[in-house]
Amino acid sequence: MSSWSTALTKAGITDPRLRRAYDAQRGIVRTYALHEYVAVRLLLPAELHPPVVAAVAYMHATDELIDTGAVDARTAALASWDAETTAALESNEPPVQDALLTLWDTARRHPHMAARVRAFLDGAPVEASWTGFETEADFQAYVDSYSLPGLMLTASLLAPAAPETYESYVKGCRDLIEGWQRSDFLADLCEDAGNDRIGIPRDELTRHGLKFEDLRSKSPACVPALDHVVRAQADLAETTLAGCRTLPALVAAEHRPFLDALIAVQELRLGAVRREGGRVLLHDTGPATLATLRVLARQYRKARRYA
Repeated sequence: MSSWSTALTKAGITDPRLRRAYDAQRGIVRTYALHEYVAVRLLLPAELHPPVVAAVAYMHATDELIDTGAVDARTAALASWDAETTAALESNEPPVQDALLTLWDTARRHPHMAARVRAFLDGAPVEASWTGFETEADFQAYVDSYSLPGLMLTASLLAPAAPETYESYVKGCRDLIEGWQRSDFLADLCEDAGNDRIGIPRDELTRHGLKFEDLRSKSPACVPALDHVVRAQADLAETTLAGCRTLPALVAAEHRPFLDALIAVQELRLGAVRREGGRVLLHDTGPATLATLRVLARQYRKARRYA
């Protein structure tokens, strides 16, 4: 694995102010998304490390503004952030704030990024106003509006150039993020229920005799019925994850270990959710650290062939 300083240089980032800004964003990503950060550093070509970190850090900054609090406050914060981002990307002058500076720089080195940011912000009101889903159709609309544009901020940096392949790539990304998002909502049910935000559609809960209010109370009495809900939701997630397993074959060889690892880790997370069943309501759930490290080590051996 190349040093971070080398990665910045290979990406053409030599200005000291820019390097400090990327350093700061790297620290943020490493703190809140360590496994994803390690996957980027181990498995992607060094020149992609800074733009991926910039994109992930920007998503995190956006989520921090709109993920908690009253809906009106989240919506107002998003409107202000949208205006700041738009002004930064349209300016010829580098922004002051590190998250916007690295995004501004990345968009100049990767011109497609501005459109990806616009799509992400256009869908972000769905997240800012989200408190739960009434139906499966609402969940699907959330994935299309917010989750997929969020994934494409980074996935677009790995995308194939050929138009005919790109369409299949986006479809594979859609399958990946649907399975990923559904699995995350299950794994995070304990925390989300405490914040009055539940990612399982209300009508699915109703079919099994449950209500949002039941889950918010975190009563162990919910666990047997919730077992059936988790199993059904996990089945849906597994189906969509199966649809994205050909995704790595669509990209350049040096990008495949990263995508393989991303899919494998989501499968591990889904497996952990299945094992917990309705008990996901009682505590946060995730893949075992050792199993995740094995995935990264296996893919790192493949990535070294392209170093």
